[in-house]
Amino acid sequence: MDYDKKATDYFTHQRPEMLAFLPNGCKKILDIGCGEGIFAQQLKNREDAETWGIELMEIPGEKAKKVLDRVFIGPCENYLDDLPDNYFDAIYCNDVLEHLIDPYTVLAKLKNKLSDKGVVISSIPNIRYHDAFKKVWLQKNWEYEGHGIFDKTHMRFFTKKSIAKMYTDQGYTIISHKGVNRTRSLKPYIYNIPFLFTAMDMFYLQYATVARK
Repeated sequence: MDYDKKATDYFTHQRPEMLAFLPNGCKKILDIGCGEGIFAQQLKNREDAETWGIELMEIPGEKAKKVLDRVFIGPCENYLDDLPDNYFDAIYCNDVLEHLIDPYTVLAKLKNKLSDKGVVISSIPNIRYHDAFKKVWLQKNWEYEGHGIFDKTHMRFFTKKSIAKMYTDQGYTIISHKGVNRTRSLKPYIYNIPFLFTAMDMFYLQYATVARK
């Protein structure tokens, strides 16, 4: 399995830019793809929250069990039906949905797990990011890699527009939908010239979305 070949820091990302999207007062939080539990532990400490995790890989999942309230190890699809309905105030999917065969059905099921005020919060790579644009359109190349947008474990590829459509098609109301991890490169300005600066989404490595049922 290619996940076994990931760099050692793959399961320990802190994702500080995603902390800002958590609404105040969330007391029950689920982190899908929680890795070693580093990110969810930050949520737990900040909100004094009950924090659950689902992690595909056994070794990081066992580490997450030491810091989170409850952790399931295995494909998230195996556990969705067992999660309590109307329970979580926030469900995070940080760079997870693109790894799934059917993220649409997963989102549909997660909706039933949210409390009345609950939200799903996701970070999804942007296939229109300037570096991806360069590889596909200028270099005429699509080569899978060990990490990043062309990660060989990605099953789906998304744009800002298609992410929003995925949520609305599953009956969600989008509260926030914005780019994160903006590049410092000036190349997107150059690439935008023939598009009359209508392709500004290529500045962002990922899009962060907050949606309620």
